[in-house]
Amino acid sequence: MPRMSRRTLLRSMAVGGAAVSAPGLLTACSSGSGDGDVSNAGKKLAPWPAYRPAAGPKPDLAPTGEGVQAGYTSYPSTLVKSVPRTPGDGSTVRVMTVSFGTPPKPASANRFWAAVEKALGVKIEYTVISQADYQKKMATVMAGDADALPDIINMFTGFTLPREAQFVQRRAQDLTPYLSGDAISDYPNLANIPTHAWRDMGRIGGLLYGVPLERPLPGSTLWVNQDMFTDSGMKEGWNAEDFTAVARRGTRGRRYMLGAANGSLFGNGFHSAAHNAPQRWAVTKDGTFLTAAGDERYKASIAFQAQLRKNGSYHPDATSISQIDLTTLYYNGTVGSMQDGFGAYLPKYRESQGKMNPAAALPYSVGGEPGGIVAARRSFGYTVLKKARKERVQLLLRILDYLAAPFGSEEWELVHYGVEGVHFTRGKDGSPELTKLGEVENNTNLPLKYLAEGPQVLFVPGMPDAVRALHTWQRKVVPHAIRDASFGLQSATNNSQGATLKTFLDDTVTGIIAGRLPLSEWDAAVKKWRSRGGDRMADEYAKDYAANT
Repeated sequence: MPRMSRRTLLRSMAVGGAAVSAPGLLTACSSGSGDGDVSNAGKKLAPWPAYRPAAGPKPDLAPTGEGVQAGYTSYPSTLVKSVPRTPGDGSTVRVMTVSFGTPPKPASANRFWAAVEKALGVKIEYTVISQADYQKKMATVMAGDADALPDIINMFTGFTLPREAQFVQRRAQDLTPYLSGDAISDYPNLANIPTHAWRDMGRIGGLLYGVPLERPLPGSTLWVNQDMFTDSGMKEGWNAEDFTAVARRGTRGRRYMLGAANGSLFGNGFHSAAHNAPQRWAVTKDGTFLTAAGDERYKASIAFQAQLRKNGSYHPDATSISQIDLTTLYYNGTVGSMQDGFGAYLPKYRESQGKMNPAAALPYSVGGEPGGIVAARRSFGYTVLKKARKERVQLLLRILDYLAAPFGSEEWELVHYGVEGVHFTRGKDGSPELTKLGEVENNTNLPLKYLAEGPQVLFVPGMPDAVRALHTWQRKVVPHAIRDASFGLQSATNNSQGATLKTFLDDTVTGIIAGRLPLSEWDAAVKKWRSRGGDRMADEYAKDYAANT
């Protein structure tokens, strides 16, 4: 593959956190209806929803057009009201989302659940699916009876769901008449979702089927124990050789500077971006799609990580440990770093207090060229609705509009913290502080935030210095973000075979870094990947890209 210019690459990764594939689900999701035409090529494209920013408190640290987030060093003293009336009609609404927390207490014993139901004006029957069970459960739902579908379903893009677009096109409500263009003005909080989130969610067959969950531009991030790395020589402007020396110098005894979890490819997102490799797909000026797998910089990042593993810098359980267990090792100082989504900054700072000082690492340079960072898909997932009559669809959209309330609003506070005096109290600076009840009744265990959410901002309760540090880091790295050019586009081959093909390449990367396979295996693996569907994906993405440009 010819070397591309840095400018081209930076205009062209994965969502924070490792995507998991499940080849065994390939046939389970077909629902017996065949593959519909989900491509946008040759279709009349629905206009993106008209963006109308919501009123709210002025940030202390300004956002930028490139993607630096607004920062709030203190909690707003006066909250706005973003929804004028109760959206519901007293009916029951069935919802389903992924969850990264523990199962919630039942509705009958959950005051947070009851408070949200009261505010929304509906009864909520909530099916919460753990991350580990998400793909299996979704396979069952996608293959089941259309009448049995929940009213609101979260489609989590961190996993590969075979024939997902076909399922959505066939079973979900077409939201184009309700949200496209100026129609979205009926739902002001949904209109506050920036266009970049809708674009990265994408259209299906030219139409809008979902509401995106907006996310910040930085994606997979290397979170370091700042004291461990600084004591070992970390400095701004470091290069690959410096990184190797720091990792080696700080690793001793049963302490390892580099931690990784099963499925993370030893944290390959951070390292491949630092090598300025494309993140899965890049696009040239003439619209040709090029795979990261065929880029020499991507191969070089694999070789670099293999050397780090060989010299002992990685924790020995890097291919088997879970992300949850790795996080524990990070907090207790067993590992000095771990890859996680940028959005994990809030628990990183909250849970590490009194234990260690977390920081987002700046990328190292390779060959004198500043390193890049992973650009996340700006839509963490999207929410689809069951097909229904017009009045029912409007009701469900009003519920999503409430849940998408902006930071600094009464509705945002309820959905994120619960009821004051019950689930939280206020600190000296006015920031919400969870009570004992709030630690078990919250929107992590009852993940309303995965149904709809307003644009995210930088805010760490009671920790203004953390907000300033994160904002400064974003200003330095956001201009060097490397985006997966396939975000928001459709490929029939990816829909049907993407899970299997991704697993094949991921297993090869992991095998090489772990020392089970020689680096010489990579070129043969890429050739096989191309012949099995990679080249077809490139052609299909190129056609869809041309249709959307």
